[in-house]
Amino acid sequence: MGWKRFAAGVGAGVAVTLLAKNQLEKAQQLSPEKALKMVKKKADHLGSIDGSWVHMITEEFEQDQLTYNVYRGGITCTDEDGKMSAYEFYVDSATGTILKLEQQED
Repeated sequence: MGWKRFAAGVGAGVAVTLLAKNQLEKAQQLSPEKALKMVKKKADHLGSIDGSWVHMITEEFEQDQLTYNVYRGGITCTDEDGKMSAYEFYVDSATGTILKLEQQED
């Protein structure tokens, strides 16, 4: 019976370790709402922001042969002349750095 208790202890230890690792990875990530707020603040020079959206799940994004976990989203802005433009963005989920902000074609 001693080896069963040992195996159960090892199994429990592995499970706790995996759970802790998962929680630490999530803690090191920005929330999608915070990432969107950061993008909106940085993009205020484009005009008044009329609408915005962000995917709630991260995805992989490759740029310059580097892979990032990012939130993808978009904003709609109206400039001083009343022209409305839509932009798509990719923001690093760990740092909040905007990796790409691209105006969408009409």
